Amino acid sequence: MTSNIYAEGEPIDADSVVLRYTGNEVVIESFKQNNNLYLQPISASLLNKKDINNLNIVNIKEITSLIPNLFIPDYGSKMTSPVYIRGIGSHRNAPSVGLYVDGVPYFDRSTFDININDIERIEILRGPQGTIYGRNTMGGIVNVFTLSPFLYSGTNLSLSAGNYNNYSTGVSHYGKVDNKLGYSLSANYGHSGGYFKNITTNKKADPIDAASTRARISWHIMPRLTAHLTLAYEYSDQDGYPYRILHKETGKIDNIDYDARSFFRRNMSTNGLNVEYVTDLFKIASQSSFQFFNGKQGLDQDFTPQSLYYSDFYQRQQMYSQEFNIKSLKEDSKYKWQFGVFGFHQNYYQMNDTDNLSTGGHTIQHAKNPTNGFAVYHQSTINDLLIQNLSLIAGIRYDWEKTKSTMDRSTPKGVEPTVKGKTSFSQITPKLSLQYLYGYDKMVYATVAKGYKTGGFNNTAEKEEDRIFDPEHSWSYEVGTKSSFWNNLLSLDASLFYIDWKDQQISRTKPSGQGFVIKNAGKSASKGFEVTAQLNPLKNFAFQISYGYTRAKYKEYEDYLEKQDKTIVYDNNYLPMVPQNTLLLAANYIIQTNTKWLDNITLNAQYTGAGKIYWTDGNDISQPYYGLYNSKITFSKKNFSVDLWTKNIGGKDYISYYFNTTNATKHYVQKGKPFTCGINMNFKF
Repeated sequence: MTSNIYAEGEPIDADSVVLRYTGNEVVIESFKQNNNLYLQPISASLLNKKDINNLNIVNIKEITSLIPNLFIPDYGSKMTSPVYIRGIGSHRNAPSVGLYVDGVPYFDRSTFDININDIERIEILRGPQGTIYGRNTMGGIVNVFTLSPFLYSGTNLSLSAGNYNNYSTGVSHYGKVDNKLGYSLSANYGHSGGYFKNITTNKKADPIDAASTRARISWHIMPRLTAHLTLAYEYSDQDGYPYRILHKETGKIDNIDYDARSFFRRNMSTNGLNVEYVTDLFKIASQSSFQFFNGKQGLDQDFTPQSLYYSDFYQRQQMYSQEFNIKSLKEDSKYKWQFGVFGFHQNYYQMNDTDNLSTGGHTIQHAKNPTNGFAVYHQSTINDLLIQNLSLIAGIRYDWEKTKSTMDRSTPKGVEPTVKGKTSFSQITPKLSLQYLYGYDKMVYATVAKGYKTGGFNNTAEKEEDRIFDPEHSWSYEVGTKSSFWNNLLSLDASLFYIDWKDQQISRTKPSGQGFVIKNAGKSASKGFEVTAQLNPLKNFAFQISYGYTRAKYKEYEDYLEKQDKTIVYDNNYLPMVPQNTLLLAANYIIQTNTKWLDNITLNAQYTGAGKIYWTDGNDISQPYYGLYNSKITFSKKNFSVDLWTKNIGGKDYISYYFNTTNATKHYVQKGKPFTCGINMNFKF
């Protein structure tokens, strides 16, 4: 059962496709932000529970291109999920886009690929979010919210089956006790037989088994005091890395052809406690969280039928965070304010064992990187500034953190001395916006904000001067408008942006040519625009188009190859991993049958496109623009529904990921998933 609250008291069809906030929709208020993204001077998109179901989204990577200028390349496993928004992203080090689930921050890229069953909504905020969210949110924020037992009740059971031996099942229950205590419990299991065959082993290269469970308790302790406890656990075991050799000169792509099993296995526990006290004038909130994960990777590093190199990589994280927030609540006040303080401790450990199978020699490295951080922030809003409906929003945040590194390394030549180091970083990030409302559903805005991403250690650096890399910074400028016309027949969002990116953290080859380090080596500029339009010509019909254009280029970037004693200049080249265009066309039509056996039929069709994408700094390898066609038909009767779905109709052949060896002598690609289809059955009790 879905519960919606509308400001005007006029209900909207719950089955309609709404991919963002409309002018008359209000959702449950979250920990720090206001309750209606549509009234904020920010580029934001929303996928609610109905959208996630209609678009048949099963993992976080599938929101690529559904949101303007958002790209999450399909890497070979859950170990890495690089996220790019407006060209801002990170391939090999810490993320540049933040992820929060029910207010809990996810700091490591190995935690981003999460289970999204029983999700109420996903919000994507584009542009720097440092004022409120802080650490490493230079590109934006992905906010995920799970279902609340105060809004949903009953038991849900889902079963799914598809080609390539894809199967999944999930069960969840939501209940309340005396309207004061709400509880929920869910469990999910999924299996994929894999999409691509390894001709050496004669087996699929990428099968996966994954299981997850989530529990939530929401308690109205007192009329003004509420607590929410969330507990989540995920386990996955996958044979990943369906990589193929790409012949750069001819464009030919070989079959998957390597002998040793490559895999990634992950355990992850994420827990959060939110406590809120509400008065007539303000709200005080506390968010406590703990996240633990460990992951083990086994990788055939030569990707050939020969037994040459094999690597075992282990990583473990323990992350604690605490945040306190207080903000005003009077909606009709000319002055609104918000204050917060945030602290965290992240304990990170990794071990890398590289085996030279031809010689029997091992290189084993252990590294520990404990990090502590602290931040304070404030945001003020002055309404009716000089003239009615003109608002000024000003915010500022101060971040400080200290990190250490301890590295031990042994090679066939012997044990090397322990290398230790410590450093600290601090930064002030301001933000300023002007917003003008005209009518209850129209606004224009202009925003300037500073973005910041923390520095860190290169644990495997060969030179002392390469051991530490500094923070990177950006200034982002944006103007936009949000409008609704003819009683929500048409909704339109549009924005223009320019990002000046300095001290850029870039992955560069080590002097020996073996491996990579992060260095502050570049300056870039990213500019573009975004348009999202939704048309609701009929009660049962909705159509949406979302388009994003990004032109992200290096302004200054020179790479000195010490081993070859030459310098390569990349000035004016496009940034890799950034699609120049993203496009979504989506249509949803509901046929109301109201027969004995059927209530309605929902038809959904989508077209998503992305590209051109350059994979290298030299812009010599790229993926042209490509488009995918997806569809879904849902037959519903009261508390039972059946979905028939297809993805990548026509089997479009495209590259979803690329990398090369450290000396760029070999090039590897991963292909996008082929045509898939299946059936879902959903029961509500």
